Amino acid sequence: MDCKKRDHQPFGPLYEGIISLKNSQKIIFHRLQELGFSVSKPHSFKKTKRSTECPAFIIECDAVVVGSGSGGGVIAGILANAGHKVLVLEKGSYLARTNLSLLEGPSMDQMYLGSGLLATRDMDVVLLAGSTVGGGSTINWSASIQTPQHVLKEWSKSYNLELFESELYEGALKIVCEKMGVQSEIEDEGFQNMILRKGCQELGYPVETIPRNTPSDHYCGWCSMGCKDGRKKGTAETWLVDLVKSGNGAILPECEALEVIHEKKNDNSGKSKAIGVTFAFQNIQGVREICMVKSKVTIVACGALSTPSLLKRSGLKNPNIGRNLHLHPVVMAWGYFPNSPSISNDIIWPEAEKKSYEGGIVTAMSKVVANFEGSGYGAIIQTPGLHPGMFSALMPWVSGLDIKMRMSKYSRTAYIFALARDKGSGEAFSPYSITYKLDQIDEENLKLGLEKTLRILAAAGAEEIGTQHGKGRSLKVKEASLKEFERFVKEESSIGMGKHSVPICSAHQMGSCRMGVDPTTSVVNSKGETWEVEGLFLGDSSVLPTAIGVNPMVTIQAISYCTAQSVLQLLKNQKLG
Repeated sequence: MDCKKRDHQPFGPLYEGIISLKNSQKIIFHRLQELGFSVSKPHSFKKTKRSTECPAFIIECDAVVVGSGSGGGVIAGILANAGHKVLVLEKGSYLARTNLSLLEGPSMDQMYLGSGLLATRDMDVVLLAGSTVGGGSTINWSASIQTPQHVLKEWSKSYNLELFESELYEGALKIVCEKMGVQSEIEDEGFQNMILRKGCQELGYPVETIPRNTPSDHYCGWCSMGCKDGRKKGTAETWLVDLVKSGNGAILPECEALEVIHEKKNDNSGKSKAIGVTFAFQNIQGVREICMVKSKVTIVACGALSTPSLLKRSGLKNPNIGRNLHLHPVVMAWGYFPNSPSISNDIIWPEAEKKSYEGGIVTAMSKVVANFEGSGYGAIIQTPGLHPGMFSALMPWVSGLDIKMRMSKYSRTAYIFALARDKGSGEAFSPYSITYKLDQIDEENLKLGLEKTLRILAAAGAEEIGTQHGKGRSLKVKEASLKEFERFVKEESSIGMGKHSVPICSAHQMGSCRMGVDPTTSVVNSKGETWEVEGLFLGDSSVLPTAIGVNPMVTIQAISYCTAQSVLQLLKNQKLG
């Protein structure tokens, strides 16, 4: 069966480009050579700080990309389409469409970093990050929001990064949105988003529809576990398809990048030049092996939590590596709706049988406390995707009987959250060693956002409302007086943030290797190339100069598109040289 026919099969369009390292070495060599890669066994090997073992084999290519998400996937597709041989290394597994279980437990284990169980050192913030072919774009909630204008202005003026007010970046935003099929129509809105929209309209709060990289009739709810029909256009359905169809690329899943190999240049610059990557994998016998990829250019796109540790293992000394980590901290409130909200003249409300876990996960948003017209540092209000396991983990523990009652109400309990554009920051030493501290203004913005979420839920007709506060307090809205309601809202939204009060969640990590114009305050230049090592580019959320305050997928793809143009120019110059 040829590749064109395979595109229409339910297991997805990447089949011809995925090379499993759990095959025999003979099969691996054959598949790579078939795609035009040179493969050999080493005669000698110069030991490095990390990779002291002699590699089992060496692959040669034009570009090696570590990571396949919204950064690495974009760059890999562009380079391969331009005729360059591109090898993508992915730590996570590849789950073809037919292999997606859409079950919460297996999906978290197979598709999330740390099996979905990541937290800061002090346990104040719980983090979710994708780790699968397609990265975060495979398991995110489809929100496709362009970089806000006030963010672009800040990056251009305050950080002197002219890229962000250039025609190149403006064009990149359009190209990546067209590639993903981003649109703003909704044929049937899910329960939680209808609640958010209704509550905002009742209170006079602004509410808008979020653009998504899914069709208007995409009524799913399982986007956080992959896309069974391929209609959510993450990189595994777009840019990586370009890589495979070009005939110039291959994707190696379930391998861990150990070190970027770089050599000192023969000049007085003090810089070194990237010459490839070493990675580890388990062979068909389950034995750990080392492989080396020799490349003309190296792109690291492991995400804001993993890229810093790879760079440090590779001997880079820039003190900014790992610092300035932003998390878009989130706090949530919930409301129980036993029956359908009352009929309004404005919109049709959900029928009683609508379930909280069905429909587009995030289709409505309020900027009532976002402060987009001012500094841009505020909080947006959206809805999360919560299946039973995550729902039960977030619900405060009061007693065995209470959690049973809460779980029995799961399908008609709506969650709404406030997400802050954080000024506070932390440091990513590794995905399993993260520090973070909220700025005081961030905490105030979250408290204000939490207050609004409680009011929205009540205005939408919730019978009972509450937060994630550890004491598990709740309020029967229709039985409470106005004074009791106001006191509850004030008390629940004025408590502190963190493990001893209201837990914080994060699904967006960025800025840990930020872009800038000065190597004393940044890790990469405006082209995405590291200050220390020539030919080493970063292509993921780690390069964002600050938090952006909205879902970052489009921004990451647009920056990576621009970085890919710089990589293409470097490869062209090398050829001419």
